Amino acid sequence: MPQVSVKNRLLNHAAEVFRRKGFHGASVQDITTAAGTPKGSFYNHFDSKQQLAAEIVHRYAQATDFSALHTDRPALERLHTHLIAQLDRVRETGMRFGCLLGSFAGDSTTAGEEVRRNVQRALTAWADQISLTIEQGQATGEITARHPAPVLASFLLDVLEGAFLRAKPWGEHTAAVEEIGIALDALRA
Repeated sequence: MPQVSVKNRLLNHAAEVFRRKGFHGASVQDITTAAGTPKGSFYNHFDSKQQLAAEIVHRYAQATDFSALHTDRPALERLHTHLIAQLDRVRETGMRFGCLLGSFAGDSTTAGEEVRRNVQRALTAWADQISLTIEQGQATGEITARHPAPVLASFLLDVLEGAFLRAKPWGEHTAAVEEIGIALDALRA
């Protein structure tokens, strides 16, 4: 079995540390301890905690699975499948820690410009993917055309991220599933 590089170990463990402690609560020492690496090795791979966080945001965004949005099923069904898959992604890492992207979004104004830009890019790319599906649903008359597709896409992301935030204190996802259903019902034509 190939050995994981120190850089990848830092990235993998830092994502979990950031998820649990937030950007400001996580120290370089916390990250290197979790990765089982000496603190000095951190600086062989990253100039700062901000640079590490920006790369984690980029990797998280790249790992987002949009395949459910690109099938031949009805648009609302595709949106539902995609949003539930994102809920499952967060649930796998613990609802009480919420969405990694949402956590970094909350810290983005003080975590540095590179982190803020990567969060912004990730949210924009995600909304763009959802918007394409909404446009297709609007074209078939399945989804309301009262609002532009990009506005509805942002609304769905806001509902999802808000549901993740609300689920944190309970560590439970039932309300999030219900809220996704309500939001999708609001999109029906």
